[in-house]
Amino acid sequence: MALLRPALLLAVLLTPVFGRRPPDQDPPIKSLRMDPERKRLTWELHGNVSEVTCSINAKAFTKVRNKTYCSFLNLPCQVTNYSIQVTKGQPFSAWILYPEEGGTPRAAAENLTCWVHDTDFLTCSWAVGREAPGDVQYHLYLENPESHRQWPCARYRRDARGTNVQCRFDDFYVFSKTQTRFLVKGTSNSSHVPCLDTMDRLAKLEVLAAPNVTSRWCNHTYSFMQWWVRSHLNNDFKYELQIQKGMNLAYKQETQESFLELRNPGTYTAKVRAMDATFSYQPWGPWSVPQHFVCAGERARLPVWLGALLVALGTLLALGLLLLLCARFSVRQKLFPRIPHMRPPTSDNLQNGSMIAWDPDQDSQEECPVAEVQVLGER
Repeated sequence: MALLRPALLLAVLLTPVFGRRPPDQDPPIKSLRMDPERKRLTWELHGNVSEVTCSINAKAFTKVRNKTYCSFLNLPCQVTNYSIQVTKGQPFSAWILYPEEGGTPRAAAENLTCWVHDTDFLTCSWAVGREAPGDVQYHLYLENPESHRQWPCARYRRDARGTNVQCRFDDFYVFSKTQTRFLVKGTSNSSHVPCLDTMDRLAKLEVLAAPNVTSRWCNHTYSFMQWWVRSHLNNDFKYELQIQKGMNLAYKQETQESFLELRNPGTYTAKVRAMDATFSYQPWGPWSVPQHFVCAGERARLPVWLGALLVALGTLLALGLLLLLCARFSVRQKLFPRIPHMRPPTSDNLQNGSMIAWDPDQDSQEECPVAEVQVLGER
């Protein structure tokens, strides 16, 4: 054991210490600090420094700008270790904690959950911190990570002691559609209350509204139903149908189409619900209003507007044909007037001194005088 101590001491003396410098030499980096407004970790350079790196909790590296600062997309509410290291030149490292430890960590809001619902609304809820003071109050903000602009929420719901535990945004789709930061800040007159935050895409948080059935009809051989889903964030959906025929057990089927076709449908009931096809781990939305079909023995039902249009077209067509026939008959009469035909003379006609003008298309007969007609044989 006594022999190991000199060797151990020698190993310690020979091991280089990162960041160690001579006593009379200034450190290459001074005044390490966080600028929360611009979300920057900044410092001052001294001496010859060729390369610096930034890291968060000693893991994630961030690009350094001008060797004097590094920027972050957002600053988490949880106490985080921000560090810098000189990797080329005089070895050196330094770190700070931000936000600084203080107050009561468990006074912050807990279990922050947000979801988009009923097409036009975004709601977030949270729980009061387990060690929050009695006068704690929370406020919710949405933040654009790129511009760092924040929007406060105004429609709060409070618990029994008057603390905000839920808030709803209307017309939320004016916010960023890529990444949005959800931030709950706490205040108290007795102690510091840390904030709580999370970041996500709004499209991933949407619970789709129930589909709206826009068209349906059937006959004894064929049935058709169509629907539509409204969303400000998504346009690629998949659907689940629940169909029950007669007294049989209901069954389910998934489809990418926004319509249902059934052959020989009979009597059945169908309803449909939707889910975003991109984020398939999201829950299904609510069911549509059930649609009841009685198709046996019925003829195909055309839409009302189509039936009225066909009746109107038929009426116009019949009227046109009637006018065409009348016009043709009138023109023909004018171009080709009827010429009376003379009946062959008979003994009665000759004795009476008249002949009969005869039209084969008419039943009536018209007598014509024969004063100028000479009868053969009387000379």
